[in-house]
Formats: sequence, C-alpha cells, structure tokens
Amino acid sequence: MGAVKTKRMPRAVREQQMLDAAVRTFGRRGYMAASMDEVAELAGVSKPLVYLYLNSKEDLFTACIRRESAALVAAIRSGVRPDLPADRQLWDGLRAFFTHTSHYPDAWSVLHLQARTHGEPFASEVAAMRADIVAFVTQLILVAAREAHRDPDLPESEVAGVAEALVGAAESLADWANTTPGVSARQAAATLMNFAWAGLGDLREGRRWTPPDAAQEPSG
Repeated sequence: MGAVKTKRMPRAVREQQMLDAAVRTFGRRGYMAASMDEVAELAGVSKPLVYLYLNSKEDLFTACIRRESAALVAAIRSGVRPDLPADRQLWDGLRAFFTHTSHYPDAWSVLHLQARTHGEPFASEVAAMRADIVAFVTQLILVAAREAHRDPDLPESEVAGVAEALVGAAESLADWANTTPGVSARQAAATLMNFAWAGLGDLREGRRWTPPDAAQEPSG
C-alpha cells in the first residue's frame, strides 16, 4: 500500500516534501556535510528519485534557497500595512521578519549562513533576496523622511545607507535570537526598534551627527 501511495503522490507535492527534507538537512548539517542519502531518507524516498526531480545536490540547494527566499520576502511584505504610520509599518515588518526566522530556523540558516559561505551561484541567489528586502525597507524609511522634511523630492540616497544598516542589524539579531533561549520574535523586533527608531527620528527631523574635521582627529 505504501508503494502505491508514493507512486500516486503528485509530483509538486513530492518535490515540496523533498525540499522540506533538504532545508532541514542543509540547515542543520551544512551544505558540505549534508548528503543526498540523508535528504532521501528524511523525505521517505529513494536517492534516485531525488536526482530525478532535482538533478544534483547543487540544484537541490539552489531550489531550497529560492523557495525560502520567496517565503521570507512574502512574509515581510504581507506583514506591513501601507495605511499605517511609518513607525508601525517598520515595527510590523520587523516583527514579521523575526517571526518567520524564528519559526523556520533551518531555512534561515540556509539563507544567512550556508548560501553566503559556499560561493556562486548560491551567494548571488541570496544577494537578490537581500536586495529586495533592502529596497522595501528603503521605501518605508524614505516615505517617513519625506513627510518629516516636507520634501517630496528628498533623494533615496539620503536613506539608502540607513536601510542597509537596519537590514544588517536585523540579520545579526535573528542569529542571536535563534540561538538565545527565551528570546521571542516580539522581543527581538522591540530591541531593534528601540535601537533604530531614535536614530531614524533624528534623520526624519533633519538632525544629523556630523563627523569632526579630519584636521581635528588624531592621526593614525
């Protein structure tokens, strides 16, 4: 009976089952240490079937990156309501990010740790995801800054670096939260809001920290 059920399972469903097993294996074992045998065993299929569906270990890993990237970006975007104030939009976006990364730690490990450290084409795949998130955060901050400055033409370059820094901080904080017992997604989001929002408030109000003149700084 089990063999009949396996044959009748739709290809799309079986493929997702394989990807689930692969994400868990890659996330916990790492790309180099993970084997196709482990993926097949966890998915409850034969290794030849994994190769038939997903061609190679590299293709399997790439498919994992693409699926989990799309899921993370969708979670962040769907968590933000554009009709709310800027601080609430940022809060909701951060909470959606940390909720997703905490619910799917193996997927986050694949995206943030494994894909970045094993060269191309994996690094490019995850870089595209990150660029999408940075662009989304940039627009959230830009809208708030333009409203505060009463300048609808305030250039995006004024806040692009802030968005990069905020996304980088969120990535590091997600790693910390996932490995620190007792830290919830809400706590992680609140930590970053408390860290970032005061600085963003200064930017929105036009108050900027100015470095000292180079001549006034010590050499070396």
